[in-house]
Amino acid sequence: MRRLMLFRHAKTERDAPSGRDQDRRLDERGHQDATAVGAFIARTPPFPDLVLVSTAVRACQTWELAWDAMRDRVPEPVVEMVPELYAAEPMQLLHTIRLAAASDPKQLLLVGHNPGMHELALALTGGGEKAARHELAHNLPTAALAVFDFEIDDWTDVAFGRGRLVKFVTPKLLKQA
Repeated sequence: MRRLMLFRHAKTERDAPSGRDQDRRLDERGHQDATAVGAFIARTPPFPDLVLVSTAVRACQTWELAWDAMRDRVPEPVVEMVPELYAAEPMQLLHTIRLAAASDPKQLLLVGHNPGMHELALALTGGGEKAARHELAHNLPTAALAVFDFEIDDWTDVAFGRGRLVKFVTPKLLKQA
């Protein structure tokens, strides 16, 4: 069994002072939302063993805030910055996931971007909790977390349509709970 967590970066400023999209930073709501989702992860084991983070500023900030919210309650994962996660399409993301087989974590967390993350989540979904699938079908909003279980022993076996969506969390849903 392997668990994959897809975490979209939190809400950002419209434009970076540099003018580069990769330099966009989280806004105030983004700070709050990343922290809230990090606290949720800390309350709901199993926890990630390996975290792969896009090198875009907003993705790095999302992970840092989420980690700050969970660091006292969760074993520290291995964290790798992965430039290829920025603007990645579903097939690129799937390739990155399969490469995790080299270190073989049981739980893998990716921090990345739409539209690729949402498209990947939709493509991976082969079953799971009906309400979660319904919510995910509409959108993967900023700071959303989609959690999939795969009945596999190796990350190289992750494939479209084989994931069971076990949790879908957004800051909005957390506030409603």
